[in-house]
Amino acid sequence: MQSTRARTGRSGRSGGSRLGDLDAEFERARRARKRGVVAGAVTLALVLVLGGALAWFLAPGSRPSRGTSATTGKGGADDGGGRGNGNRVEAEPSDPPLLKPKRAPYIPAKGTGKFSRPTSSGKVHGQGKLMRYMVEVEGGLRQDPVAFAQSVDEILADPRGWTAGGKWSFKRVTSGSYDFVVKLASPGTVDRICGAYGMTTEGKVNCSAGKQVVVNLKRWLLLTTYYRGQAEHYHALTINHEVGHRLGFGHMTCSGRGRLAPVMQQQIFGLKGCRINGWPYDRNGRFVKGPSVP
Repeated sequence: MQSTRARTGRSGRSGGSRLGDLDAEFERARRARKRGVVAGAVTLALVLVLGGALAWFLAPGSRPSRGTSATTGKGGADDGGGRGNGNRVEAEPSDPPLLKPKRAPYIPAKGTGKFSRPTSSGKVHGQGKLMRYMVEVEGGLRQDPVAFAQSVDEILADPRGWTAGGKWSFKRVTSGSYDFVVKLASPGTVDRICGAYGMTTEGKVNCSAGKQVVVNLKRWLLLTTYYRGQAEHYHALTINHEVGHRLGFGHMTCSGRGRLAPVMQQQIFGLKGCRINGWPYDRNGRFVKGPSVP
């Protein structure tokens, strides 16, 4: 009997051991599945986060701009609007569209760095607060300083210009005190002048800084695709927009499809449904305005 019980006992212990081993295997498998589920969830979460971040980075307008109006940090392109110090850069330097004429005009990367100042007739245009201005053209551009000065004079004297509201009058001067100076300069010189005020123009856009309205020769001659065949109209937009900043105006945007674009709109980056317009006032003497843009 004793031997039988002993054999039976050994057999029982052996069966219990096998069951214990199976339970352990099941437990290890259960834990492995649990770890796999957790790892899979973590991996999925990382994929979603990284995918979302990549989509945000690639989305238009998601990355930080490099100087849209670049005063120390921003500038005129405030396309025009500075950050409290009155400086403006025409527009965010990226790639505003330019015309590509069959015969490219002469546009040197850099001029001489020296400016000539045509003499003025001293005539006053308009009524209201007198704004004295000078006009200067950089050497080495193959541009007639007198012709450029006359273009600026005609734009500021136009009945659709800043004199229309009766708040300002303009007089070009050759010496003495002045409120602003309009400069026609090569892309490289524009970068140097505007850069001294902390603005980034990248040889592509104009800027307005301190008392200086700096017109980029490249943009003056190649215009923008929206003003194809209308150089004089685009020149009016350039001068009126930048002088508008000197008068205290910030950026605006289109007020409605089919309406005239405000002269303070950054039109070189799109009309947003508006029609091209280079003048502050329409032919009926009404100020063309739109919603303000920060």
